[in-house]
Amino acid sequence: MTNSPVMKIGPYPLNTLQLLKLVVYSLLIFNFFLYIREDLLISSHTLRSGSTFLEITRSFATTIDESAWITLLLLFELETYLLSDEPLSRSKVLLMQAIRLICYVSLAHTLYAWFGNLMELYASVPIEGITSLCQMIDEDVSYAFNLVYTEIDQSNCASLSTATQFFYVDPPTFLIVEDHAGLVIEKQLAWIDLFEAITWLVILFTIEVAVWLQDRNIGEGLIFKVLRTAKLCLYSLLWAAIAYWIYRGHYMFAWDEFVWIAGFTAIEMNMVEWRKEINEAEV
Repeated sequence: MTNSPVMKIGPYPLNTLQLLKLVVYSLLIFNFFLYIREDLLISSHTLRSGSTFLEITRSFATTIDESAWITLLLLFELETYLLSDEPLSRSKVLLMQAIRLICYVSLAHTLYAWFGNLMELYASVPIEGITSLCQMIDEDVSYAFNLVYTEIDQSNCASLSTATQFFYVDPPTFLIVEDHAGLVIEKQLAWIDLFEAITWLVILFTIEVAVWLQDRNIGEGLIFKVLRTAKLCLYSLLWAAIAYWIYRGHYMFAWDEFVWIAGFTAIEMNMVEWRKEINEAEV
């Protein structure tokens, strides 16, 4: 069953599918601003005056990552829907390639940030002579547990943790303190971040391959069956990540992951329609 257009924007029908895409893309932009706020909040605990440029970019890795993915999603929307039926001028192609390159550099930075975060966690330093957070109220440090950061003071030190062993998890700055249970959770979250980033990059590669083929009017064959199978496995891994975020109580992360899957599902639907047009033209 096809959707009948309810209105048009220029030559493009604004049917149910296109309205859903607008909703999904709007939600992604809304989530982007939520992540900016989240990064600002966490950076207030992890950064100090004198922090290096790379330390600052690592603290805002999620913001940088989301910016790159939103830009790539919009590029794919242009390539697979808005501009799929018309040849692009050389200047437009070069511009899109330049934007894409900047996005890839940003995504490479995300891998660097998540890997660096993981290495810091495994290099955590036990704090000698400290058996209670109340002994650290004058140290200007924050206690972290399950990505919640709290500045340690007289009013909360006794309630934050009942552990007797603590760790600095960000040497050499020594601003963040965790107990053993928190460190275990933090490592799990860091591994999920890294594997999730890698999974999305592989999905990106499969889409790039499909776009490259369809730009050359190739719409079927074994390669497309391989790509579909690969993407089925990759998206399954992302659903597993959603389950983990929910298990840890990070509902915003789970929601954001879901909306991103919906966004790239819209791109996949564009690709299917584009392939259908290519195959029909060859009949």
